[in-house]
Amino acid sequence: MPLFTPGRRWQPPYYPFKKESLSNRTLAFIERITKGPLFGCRMCGNCLLQETAFICPMECPKGARNGPCGGSTEEHCYVDETRPCIWYEIYERAFKMGREEMLLEVLPPLDWDKVGSETWGDVVRQVKEVGTKKVVSDLVSGDKATRDETWDAVFRPVRQPDWWQGDAEYHAPAYEEPVSELERRLRAGEFAVTAEVAPPVSTATGKMCRNVEMVRPFVAAVNFTDCPSATPRMSSIACSKMALENGAEPVLQIAARDRTRTGLQAEVIGASAMGIRNILCLSGDSARMGPPPQGRMDVIDIDSIQMLWILRRMRDEGKYLDGRSIKFRPQYFLGAAGAPFASRPEFQAIREHKKVNAGAQFFQTNLVYDPDGLEVWLNELAKRNILDKVHILIGITPLKNLKMAQYMHQD
Repeated sequence: MPLFTPGRRWQPPYYPFKKESLSNRTLAFIERITKGPLFGCRMCGNCLLQETAFICPMECPKGARNGPCGGSTEEHCYVDETRPCIWYEIYERAFKMGREEMLLEVLPPLDWDKVGSETWGDVVRQVKEVGTKKVVSDLVSGDKATRDETWDAVFRPVRQPDWWQGDAEYHAPAYEEPVSELERRLRAGEFAVTAEVAPPVSTATGKMCRNVEMVRPFVAAVNFTDCPSATPRMSSIACSKMALENGAEPVLQIAARDRTRTGLQAEVIGASAMGIRNILCLSGDSARMGPPPQGRMDVIDIDSIQMLWILRRMRDEGKYLDGRSIKFRPQYFLGAAGAPFASRPEFQAIREHKKVNAGAQFFQTNLVYDPDGLEVWLNELAKRNILDKVHILIGITPLKNLKMAQYMHQD
């Protein structure tokens, strides 16, 4: 176990995907043998230790770089019960150190051109750009504001590349009129209801279409899950298109588990062109939860908060992740999952706050059977002043039988 990271390394360190100079390889070797024993460093090429209470987030089996998943618990990791939830450990240490607000910065996905490479050289180059003399004098200054400003001038450009530009600020939607019926009802303060319809496991769509037709008069929108439990079903986008054809407004669920950054951007452009106006961004259940043979679990390109950040910028700024302009921007109402009972309420409030800053306009919570516990979570959100920035849909479902109740209790 590393000295400062309370968990064993999830996977071995990365190595570069390209040939590098001898000097770069030497520096990377020194960085690897130094940070490995101390932090369990995987040489991701974009070190976030300062933002994560000096615990390496790359210990997370789901690859989450912006906070815990909805399965986070105090006891253990949701993917591998033999290890702690590394993000729970990060949050706990950050609160003890008084650094919890640093957890709000939206951090970028890996740049695979830099994965396996050294990062110390980037810091040295940034010090030179700011001015070595100025950096030294400011860091020994008695003025904390001066020290913090100079420190940020050195490290922010390293962890926040030009193609990402993440921050810890709220970004209001850059449009005025609602783009969907669900958004219209929520903005109007109506009691909005959505229904979840399971996609079929075959090409037969009759039952699904009948279910959509049955609930359509009573709901604002119909949710279609995206391979829950990492088990293949008909795609959410196909179901959403059929719902539109049947006169129902869909909520397209997209799980980060199965998406690359390229695939995500292509999918939402297509969805918007088809008239799908509600998108729910999820981390997705780990491949470990799915049926065998299990897919790869060591490569996860983006997390749900990064999805929100990318999609918000595509819609509001008309920019692809690579910087290209989008002449005709996509239109959608962005949602995310809320997890009132995943871990300590104050931890989840930080996570939800970060999602709102990244672009979430509505939350759909996990199933709720504890109104008192829900109120505690809502109070924590209120303390962070985000309840006026996001709409919340509370998840409920009837317990059909004892077996279902036992499953819900155990899982």
